[in-house]
Amino acid sequence: MADVPNLPDNPQDDVETYVGLGRQDAEELARARGWSTVRSLPPGAIITMEYVAGRLNFEVKDDTVHRSWSG
Repeated sequence: MADVPNLPDNPQDDVETYVGLGRQDAEELARARGWSTVRSLPPGAIITMEYVAGRLNFEVKDDTVHRSWSG
């Protein structure tokens, strides 16, 4: 059997703290806090829903984060 790959962990971070921030500020803060991937999406975007450890997702409307979630 193959070894389990070494996957990144999610940073110890409250993802709700990004709601209300501007897109660029939120992305920079998330990277500074250790998120390996930051994805900004428009409301209603069609996205894949596979879980990716270390990824933070933002739903952005009018350049402001309205929702955030990990994976």
